[in-house]
Amino acid sequence: MNDEFMNEDLDDEKTIEFIKNYLPQDLKERFSDDELTYFLDLIDEYYVESGVLDATPDKDGCIDIDLEKIVDYIIKQAKRDGIGNYEHDEILFVVQGESDYIDSLDEA
Repeated sequence: MNDEFMNEDLDDEKTIEFIKNYLPQDLKERFSDDELTYFLDLIDEYYVESGVLDATPDKDGCIDIDLEKIVDYIIKQAKRDGIGNYEHDEILFVVQGESDYIDSLDEA
């Protein structure tokens, strides 16, 4: 069980580094590692709650994921949780970065 948590932490660290490198220069200092971890948790939560993980893949094995809906979910949850008010475009970069990181794992 501890190994599983350590692997998840390591995965989050790698994802956060990828996202930080993905962000445009003006956003690189905008988010703390804690905020990015929070966003990753919300992305995972969205996948579970939206049912996207239960969707049937297309003939190429892909599932259509609407990044705009994930962005809206993060903004709503962050405001509700008192974490902060975020702009759509800045959160979209985070969500796109996470998505590109996942895609890069599939290509490896």
